[in-house]
Amino acid sequence: MGIPRRRKKSRKMRGSRLHGYGLQRQHRRSGRRGGFGKAGGHKHLWTWYTTYWPDYFGRGRRGLKRPRAVVREVLGINVGELEKRLSELEQMSAVVRREDGTIEIDLTKTPYERVLGRGTVSMPLIVKAHRFTKKAAAKIESAGGKAVPVEGVGE
Repeated sequence: MGIPRRRKKSRKMRGSRLHGYGLQRQHRRSGRRGGFGKAGGHKHLWTWYTTYWPDYFGRGRRGLKRPRAVVREVLGINVGELEKRLSELEQMSAVVRREDGTIEIDLTKTPYERVLGRGTVSMPLIVKAHRFTKKAAAKIESAGGKAVPVEGVGE
């Protein structure tokens, strides 16, 4: 499939001696294209090689860097920090103290989306979050609490 033309392509520039290149030396020899053959592969033609012939030097362009607008950072909080940061979480209105002594922490009201397993839990906590690691859920339940996964935006 080509573009329909009235005249053949080969008729273009016929009759003009230099085909639009000015002086004869501008379209001959190696000066205009940066050298003969593979000259300049490690210098001025490096980006051409890495784009169009990436395996020539054995590595090419290495992967793709995703734009920062696309990459979403998932904030996590460790199980051991939940007790230490109770006052900070209360200021975010994410903590409810129950009459039976358990503390309910709703991490969906905070920037934290995931509960990680480092640290220890000494009191029974009911933790609501988008995601839990297996270790974190086991530690919370072994202390007499519950790990409640919440579906929503963080999934």
